[in-house]
Amino acid sequence: METIGAFDAKTHLSGLLDRVARGERITITRHGVPAAMLVPVREVRRKLSHEEIVAGMRALRKRVKPDTMSIRELINEGRRF
Repeated sequence: METIGAFDAKTHLSGLLDRVARGERITITRHGVPAAMLVPVREVRRKLSHEEIVAGMRALRKRVKPDTMSIRELINEGRRF
């Protein structure tokens, strides 16, 4: 586990996050006193498979009927998310 000062952590945050994503743990100090710790996230959200994406699109298509909503309404509905 590496220790790094707050100023250096602020300056090199992007690189530190890359290292943490690879599994490293980094302690951030303020005036030599540990203040925070960067640790990897335990639960990594898995990517959807092609089949899951297609199934989701088909389910959406069944819910939205072309004659019930105008294009403008569909666009506005999509902006809610």
